[in-house]
Amino acid sequence: MSDDILVDQTDGIATVTFNRPQQRNAINYEGWLTLQRLAADLSRDDAVRAVVFAGAGDKAFSAGADIKDFAEYRNNTENARRYAKAFEGALNAIGAIPKPTISRIHGFCVGGGCEFSTATDIRIAADNSRFGVPIARLSVLAGYVEMSRLVNLIGAGPTSYLLLSARLIDAAEALRIGLVTQVVPLAELQSHTDQLAAEMAELAPLTHKYTKQLLQTILKNPGLKDLSAEEADLPYAIFDTADFAEGRSAFVERRPPQFTGK
Repeated sequence: MSDDILVDQTDGIATVTFNRPQQRNAINYEGWLTLQRLAADLSRDDAVRAVVFAGAGDKAFSAGADIKDFAEYRNNTENARRYAKAFEGALNAIGAIPKPTISRIHGFCVGGGCEFSTATDIRIAADNSRFGVPIARLSVLAGYVEMSRLVNLIGAGPTSYLLLSARLIDAAEALRIGLVTQVVPLAELQSHTDQLAAEMAELAPLTHKYTKQLLQTILKNPGLKDLSAEEADLPYAIFDTADFAEGRSAFVERRPPQFTGK
């Protein structure tokens, strides 16, 4: 694993840290590829029950794509397609992690960093956070994948405002439009996020996995038309599992359940 992206795993929680504080945790081309591989590893690791993404230092969650990459990877259409494949692949891989994912946001969360956060399930922001996608200052475009996540999360109007104005908004405005889930004082950000992650790590992993699949099905097919047999049966997939039996027994016996993901 690159020193630019650090991973710590404790008590079922994996914390992934963007570790380029001098560059406001901008993510370069290799970083997007690393995140793809990392997401696959975390998805397969049964010991991981929740994943937290954070930025090193005190300035930023992430300033997004490293502009130094533009000269090599975004200098023409062919290279831009190659870069987009790495970037969108990372976001898709993060979105596909079958476990709860949290962005722990402080300071700047802009451009690709803001778009990255929309690929996680929950976004907890410190009250000093700033958000935006100022692509109009660089004369570049957001791709379909990242724009669709924004529209699904906050709607077309706020998405248009962020992309067309190139302005940054504060944490209160981000909460108002639904870009973040919660806003907490900066001093409480880590403890608040750690507590949430710890609580979710104790919950049923199969429920988490299938809930995320159900949500994606609804987003892609709001009318639930022409569902496949697998999609139609998904809400019932858990009833023959050991975890369902354990959850039911624990409730009756008034004890904490011990879920295994089986």
